[in-house]
Amino acid sequence: MEINIQNKKIQLIQWLSTLNDESIIEKIMKLRENEKTDWWNNISDEEKNSIEKGLTDANSGRLKSHSEAKKLYDKWL
Repeated sequence: MEINIQNKKIQLIQWLSTLNDESIIEKIMKLRENEKTDWWNNISDEEKNSIEKGLTDANSGRLKSHSEAKKLYDKWL
């Protein structure tokens, strides 16, 4: 699969090198900039607090095994 992605990158580079449409180039630049944005900055404080609580629980050993969680939530799955 690594070869496939390398081929795609080469195809994109070749295509970009011949591209003269500035609007497409600008769209690609915006896409690139959006990829740099940290998702943490785009979630709510409630979501951040929930993630931090989960990390604290995990670091303190307050975890449930996959089988326990599955039993607990099986009725919704």
